[in-house]
Amino acid sequence: MQKIDFLAVGDITVDSFIRMKDASVHCDLNREHCQICVRFGDKVPYEFLVDVPAVGNSPNAAVAAARLGLNSALATDLGTDEAGEECRAQLEKEHVNQTWVSSHEKLPTNHHFVLWYEDERTILVNHAAFPYKFPDAPEPRWMYVSSLGPDSQKYHQEIAAYLEAHPSVKLAFQPGTFQINFGMETMKKFYSRAEVIVANLNEAEKILKTKLVVRDSLEELKRLGSKMVLLTDSRNGSYLFDGQTSWHIPIYPDEKPPYERTGAGDATASTFVSALILGKTPAEAVRWGHTNSRSVVQEVGAQKGLLTREQLEKTLAEAPPEFIAERLA
Repeated sequence: MQKIDFLAVGDITVDSFIRMKDASVHCDLNREHCQICVRFGDKVPYEFLVDVPAVGNSPNAAVAAARLGLNSALATDLGTDEAGEECRAQLEKEHVNQTWVSSHEKLPTNHHFVLWYEDERTILVNHAAFPYKFPDAPEPRWMYVSSLGPDSQKYHQEIAAYLEAHPSVKLAFQPGTFQINFGMETMKKFYSRAEVIVANLNEAEKILKTKLVVRDSLEELKRLGSKMVLLTDSRNGSYLFDGQTSWHIPIYPDEKPPYERTGAGDATASTFVSALILGKTPAEAVRWGHTNSRSVVQEVGAQKGLLTREQLEKTLAEAPPEFIAERLA
């Protein structure tokens, strides 16, 4: 078997996008805590529904890597139901190696519901209690670990043991909701072992259990043991500590407003790692990530807008001069 460049580990799901039009958003004065509201006890119309199979942080990452030409694989669990078959068919279409995809007859494939209003979304999630077991996989060049369900602590111990036994494997860790909720002590082997930690600023605050300025967040996450830290900040771009230097990288300028933002962070994170594998510097790799993210937010779902390497390099070549990485003072 050809050596795997990129092994993504994490849950897979079908996302049902429900395009809402009869809703409102209410925020506090700082717009830090917002709620989407609909009429309680009423029939609320929606515009349309779109089902998108084979998504989730890690499947999105595996597809991004495959489209960029890497030998990409996914370790995940799903059911033998129709949704599971749709997920497998989509992974096949995207040339993602499914050797370590496990099917379970008596459990349903995960199915999430995305309440999509304007260009933002709120996701209703439910993770099946799969009997996770880490596969006896040959060493990949990189392992990309992200969102898993609430019953996955033993599974994380297996992954950590595999990484300990294979020190040459580089780890990218993009912690999902439950991995953050497990706490730093439970997940310390992942934070300390990681070549790179990727999170958004809100997630960083939850990981560190405090609110810090960007530079301090970078430093505190770096102290957990990883070599690099990438913090995404939505429309404000990303902040990178590459092991020596801190950078700010803006989003790719685009005259078109985003259509739907699901998967923007996944595109940035996974493309960043893919670009590192392809030999790019960390700062240039973030530019690759933002270029892919800019394409993703113009489509429905996390994967439709992902670019091939040729498309991405062409778009980068056409980037305006302000799209540059700047050192933080």
